[in-house]
This record gives sequence, C-alpha cells and structure tokens, in this order.
Amino acid sequence: MKTLPFFSGFLTLLFLTASLTADEYRTFTNSAGKSIEAKVEKVENGQATITLKSGQQFTIPANSLSAADQEYLATWKPASATPAALPTDGVTAAAINEVIGKGLFGESTLWDSNPEEVAGRLQWRRESKTEISESYRSYPKSDYRFLGARPFSAALYGEEEKVTGISIVFANKGDSYQTAGSGEDHFIKGKPVPGGMEGVKMLMEHDAETISESLTALLGEPERQKFGEGEARVTAERWDWAGHAFLLSNVEGEYVSLAVQTIEFADARGNTKRVPDSVVRERVRGFVETRENGDVVISNIPMVDQGPKGYCVPATAERCMRFLGISADMYLLAMAGETQAGGGTSVDRLLSNIGSDIKRKGRSFDIETGELKMRDVQRSIDDGIPIIWAMFSTKEFNEIANERKKVRSDAGSWDSYKANVAAAAEDPGLVKDTSTSHVVIIMGYNEETNEIAFSDSWGERYLERWITLPEAEQISQNRFYIIDL
Repeated sequence: MKTLPFFSGFLTLLFLTASLTADEYRTFTNSAGKSIEAKVEKVENGQATITLKSGQQFTIPANSLSAADQEYLATWKPASATPAALPTDGVTAAAINEVIGKGLFGESTLWDSNPEEVAGRLQWRRESKTEISESYRSYPKSDYRFLGARPFSAALYGEEEKVTGISIVFANKGDSYQTAGSGEDHFIKGKPVPGGMEGVKMLMEHDAETISESLTALLGEPERQKFGEGEARVTAERWDWAGHAFLLSNVEGEYVSLAVQTIEFADARGNTKRVPDSVVRERVRGFVETRENGDVVISNIPMVDQGPKGYCVPATAERCMRFLGISADMYLLAMAGETQAGGGTSVDRLLSNIGSDIKRKGRSFDIETGELKMRDVQRSIDDGIPIIWAMFSTKEFNEIANERKKVRSDAGSWDSYKANVAAAAEDPGLVKDTSTSHVVIIMGYNEETNEIAFSDSWGERYLERWITLPEAEQISQNRFYIIDL
C-alpha cells in the first residue's frame, strides 16, 4: 500500500449512489478539482485506503476530499469478502508445495495471505516494513532449493498486509562466475562445471531446465510471452495456477529468474499504469517529518539489504524507485546495469542504465556534480525526494557516524551534542580512500547543526545515521543521482 497523508482532496464527484458497494469504482475529487477513479478498501482513523484501476493502493486523509466524498466515506461499509481458497482437487496447494520443496502456499491465495506468515514458511527474514510496504529477503545457503534449483537471492513484497509479488534469482553471472561447485554440485549430468562464463551458462541452462520441467510436469506446457519494459523486457515461460502466474526468465549469459505475480500483472506483461505525478508528489511530501530538535527527514523509505554482494548501487536504486512508486528488484537492476562477471558494478553505468528505464516510466533522472551544499539538500528533502550520493565509506567515517547515532539516541543534553558536533566540524580530518567507494541515500538534514542524515543499504540498523556537512564533503565523490517527478 502507498500512503498519501496528503491527497488534499481528490476528484469531483460525478454521482453518489446509495447502492454503491465496496467492490465498485467511483470518482473522487480533491480541493483543487482533480479527479481519479478508485474503490474504497478501508476507512479507519480518518484515513481511507483506495485502489486505483491500475491495482495500486494509496491511503489518504478523508478530510482531504470533497464534502460529498467525505459524506460517502462516513457511511461506507466494507463488503463481506472471503479470501480466495486454493483448489482442493486437481492441482492442490500441497502438490505445488511438494514440487517447490517449500510451504509457499497455505489455505488462501498469496494475494489474500499475510506476507510475514508466507515469509516464515519460506524461512526468509524481514528486510523492511514501512507505512508504504514491507519486504522479506533471503540469500539462501548453498543447500537451499526452490523448484529443485539453488536461489542466490529471494525477495517477497507486500502491501496492506497482503503479498504482492515474489522475485527469485537463480544462477547468474554475478554469483556463478568462477564457480565449479562443491561435492555433488561440482557435476551437472555427469559433467564437471568449469569456471568462467562457460560454467555460468552451464549452471543457468541447468537451473532453467530444472525449474521448467518441475512446473511443466505439474501444470502442463507453458506459454511464452514478453514481459517487462524497455531494456528489462525479456521472454518468459508462463504457467498459471489458481490466480497466480509463474514467470520463468532465462536471459542468455545474464541470469535465470522466477517471478510469482497476479494473473492481471502477467496479462499486462509487467507494464503498470503510471500513477499521476501529483499523487506521488503529495505522498512523498507527506512523509517529510520535522522533529523538535530541528531534524528534517524523509520517513518510509524502504530498506533493501544488499547482503553479501557489493550491490550497494542497485540496492540503493531499488529503495528510491520503490519509494517513488516504481517497482524494482535489486538483483535484476544489477544485471540491467551490466554487472561484471563476478559481481562488480560501475556506479555511473548502472545508474545511467537504470535512469533510462526510469525515464521510460515517466519519471525524471538527473545526475549532478559538485560540492555538497545544504541549500541543495534542503530543497530536495523538503520536496520528499531522496538523493543518491556517491561517497567513500571509510573506516574513520563510519566510526564517527556510528558514534553520532549512539549519542543522538541517548537522552543527554542536545546543547552539548551541538557543541561537540560544531567542534568536530572545525577540523574533520577525514581522508578519501578510493577502495571504499559506496553509495547511500541522503534522506534528511538539520540546518542548525549543519548535519545531513544518510541511509546505507545494509539492513534496518543502518536506516538513519548523521554526519556534518564539512565531514561529508571530505569523503564525497561529488556525484549525486536524483529520481524526480
């Protein structure tokens, strides 16, 4: 679910029908006279959750809507809904789970299932939970199998306490390069797995064949269809079952991936209708928080844990894209960004390629160079737009940031903290180390203390840390990447 604590009144009401139910779309209007068609999912604590015809959900303040809309919401009652049950004859959930080798399915469809419960059955840990969405991710051990193949990355996404999709990446050039396996994995069909790209292609072919054969034996021959947009467009094998589409992609020399999506999303070939800029803009501005101590921060940026890979760039890009309503998967972004065999990525190349895809989806993508200036940070953060910052994450820098986080969390004197920060900024003494190249998100500032808040893609413990502007400037690469509206 996307949360729009803004939505200053959406849409001019064209009609009001007493028989309107929770399953029907209607036109809502805001104070500016802008309209949109949506159906109501929930009204609670002065907030209304609505679903657009594109399938995207938002939460808005009820009092931001027209008087007629508020009157409608005041009397709205949810239609009784029974979660879609899975088949008990034919191909059952138990049969699917047995082939998968994990308890992916329970008694209801994934789209009626709680993300945390599904992730628990799969043994995938929570990665992030915000007002917008939640995600669970796993970097499985070498003996973990899904449909008979080894995943290197597995992610489950959810909104409004319901699963919205699953993305799994199997053999790929980033993880599988120079691997010859160990034990039985050293051989595929009696042949040893060589190192280099020859081995990568052999592993990919094996994984794609294994997954395809498993699903075909249970669900029949797949359809083949194009899936995705722009450079990310691939040919996928597709199997449908009980409201779920299994989409298997084998991109030559790049990766093998499996997505589990709704039938509607698969029918649309992964193309989603663009959410109006005004909707996203108001939403992200609504996430800008001003604290008593003068901190101004953007909340609800989802966390993506880059895990054991050097994928700070695609992980950071995924976070910003999802925050601004663009679906993304870190591993697939890394491949689209021309990840080198073995996992290395070029910041400029990857973000430039991602930027091209972002532009095709109707958002702007800007690359800026120069000094890190407070006025530029303020302008972006006040609009709810995070900044991707290329910097050097040195040991000394992290020690300072970790200590600041610890002191800020204590109930000590704020005046004392400000004095210490000001003294430290007089002579930062940090040195650039090009071996520690990294990207983070700038997501806040404090003008009084001359600090910026940044977020690393290392898990929820690194969601927010602080550093002074003079210190940040000393380890900056002077390059900034901004996804805007």
